[in-house]
Parts: sequence; structure tokens; C-alpha cells
Amino acid sequence: MRPVLPVFPLCLATLLAQPPAPLISPEVHPDSRVTFRLRAPSAQKVELRREGAAAVAMAKDESGVWSVTVGPVEPDLYGYTLVVDGLGLIDPSNHLMKPNLLNTQSMVHVPGPASLPWEINNVPRGALHRHFYRSGLVGDDRDFFVYTPPNYDPNAKTPYPVLYLLHGFSDDASGWTAVGRAHVILDNLIAQGKAQPMLVVMPLGYGAPEVVRRGWTGVRDAALWRRNVEWFRDATLQEVLPLVEKGYRVSKDRTRRAVAGLSMGGTQALFTGLNALDTFAYVGAFSSGGLQPDLDATFPGLDAKANDKLRLLWIACGTEDRLIDANRKLIEWLKSKEIRHTWLETGGAHTWMVWRRYLAQFAPLLF
Repeated sequence: MRPVLPVFPLCLATLLAQPPAPLISPEVHPDSRVTFRLRAPSAQKVELRREGAAAVAMAKDESGVWSVTVGPVEPDLYGYTLVVDGLGLIDPSNHLMKPNLLNTQSMVHVPGPASLPWEINNVPRGALHRHFYRSGLVGDDRDFFVYTPPNYDPNAKTPYPVLYLLHGFSDDASGWTAVGRAHVILDNLIAQGKAQPMLVVMPLGYGAPEVVRRGWTGVRDAALWRRNVEWFRDATLQEVLPLVEKGYRVSKDRTRRAVAGLSMGGTQALFTGLNALDTFAYVGAFSSGGLQPDLDATFPGLDAKANDKLRLLWIACGTEDRLIDANRKLIEWLKSKEIRHTWLETGGAHTWMVWRRYLAQFAPLLF
């Protein structure tokens, strides 16, 4: 006979010890308002800090759940942090993350109309590929991502054009896809006939990795910053570019290559592209950060003769961005050198909401 197990009554204390129901956070309402929630019964103060917005206090209910509703919020993707008694936390109820090497955040998607370039539509989709390699120049193991357009043909008679797209300081190589949605933007633009089918290569942007390991103090070290930019250029041209051209059906014609980036990546795109016009005919810089004040030394020999090789030099920055003055000085320098360029000042600060829109404007101008 099988032994009879004793049966114990389920007492009230056991019932009360059951974990509480999961919270819904963030909750995006039909009118584009968003409610954020956090269970923290012992906390004294909780606030929401959202990308592109001022911090707002959250209120606690009798069950120890803090909440706040904001908006209506413009359709977009926003990074945010829940600050509990001064300590910034990711939202434990939210799986959507904004990866960052210094400050990982949670992310909320406020959906909008299909016309927004970063919204997923029912169109042919490209593919993302992640590659790893050993950098002999930098001395580490690193990765880069490659977007191939819908119906990419590795045996195509005509090689594809390629855009090298660079992330900003503290991002990693996934920044332009995980947060910037570059692959979605390209899918939509290609489907609409607004952009050429192209490959997009997104490398890791640190020629000197210690620049990010040291945090923002690394940015202020002029010698380290210069090495970071210079060694990134070398690793891109001597390692990443040959790997891409070996593994993919991409053109080796300079008129079919572009380089662009945001913030740190904007400076790297300018430094790499404008000093290698035999390699790149298109250069884009979004909210460039870390530009050296001596532009004559940064771009030696760059003058009006560059106009014969440059198909496009496209520079943009938000008027609320702390880097707007440095970018305006760059524009004045370009004018003094009689170098043709497109300069765009828009609303917005130093945020991904600005850079997604810049990519959507820049990509149709290529090739």
C-alpha cells in the first residue's frame, strides 16, 4: 500500500505569505498617457526620470505601490529610471531595456502611426547579423552588427552600397538596433522606395576601451580621447571594413560607401570620413560630441578641393543640445574652408528621439 501523507490545513498566515500579483509597468493607455508602477513599501521617496523630460514624483498607495501617470506622451521610445531614495533602478516589471555600458535603463514604447519610420510595419524585413573578431590593433575581442536588406542576395550582380553607422559614448555595438531601431527604419524606407537597399555596419566604437571604463572622466582626458578616436578609425578601416567586404556582397567603390554617427560617433564619422575621402563619399554627423577645438589639426589639408570627392556632408544638431555651440563652430569652420555641406538645426536635446529622425532623413540621401 502507498503511504498516506498527512494533510495539513492551509492557515491564514500561509495565504497571506503568497507573493502579490505582478504589477503592470509601464502601462501605455489608448490616449498615449503612461502609468509607471513600483512596489517598494519601505521606500521614503520614489521618482520617475524619463528621457527628454523633467523628473516627476511618484505617490505611494496603502499597499506600498508607487505610481505616476504622465502624458499624453508623443509616440516614440523612451529610456527611463525609477529613483528610489536616491538610487536609480531599472523597472523590475518591464522586460524592455535600453542597454548602456554606464547607465542601463528601462525603455517604454509609446506606439504611433505606421508613418513613423521606427514603427514596425507589414513590409519585407531585413536581417541582423552579429560578428565577433579579435582586434589586433586595439587588443581585445569585440563585435559588430550587420544589417542586410530584405531579399539580400550574396551573389547579386551589382554589389550593395554600405553605410557604417556609429553609436555614441557609453553605448555598445547594439545601440543603433536595440534603441535606435536602425533596421526597422531601413526596412520601412526601402519598402517605401525612399532609400536604396543597402547594408548597414554597426561596429563597437571604442578605439581605446579604457575611455568608457573610466566613465565620464575618460572623456575629459584629451590624450585618451584623441587615441580613442584615432584607433577607432584604424580598426574600422583596417579590420572591420575588410571583414565586411570579405563576408558580404558590398561595393568597394568609394561612391557606394558612407559613414555616419551620433555624438561620439558623429565626431568619429567626421574624423574617419573627412580624412579618408578615397574611402567614403558620404559623411553624416548627428549631434557630434568631443570635437577638438583645433579643427585645422583634426582635418589637416581639408579644403575646397574636398568638394570634388564629397557627394554629401550632412550635419545636424538639436537646439536644446548642449553640443549645439560646438557644432555651430564646426559649420563656421567649414564655411571658411568653402566646403559644401548640409546643416540642419532642429528642436530636441541629446536624445535618441532626435537621432532616429536624423537617420530617417539621412538614409534617403545616400547612393
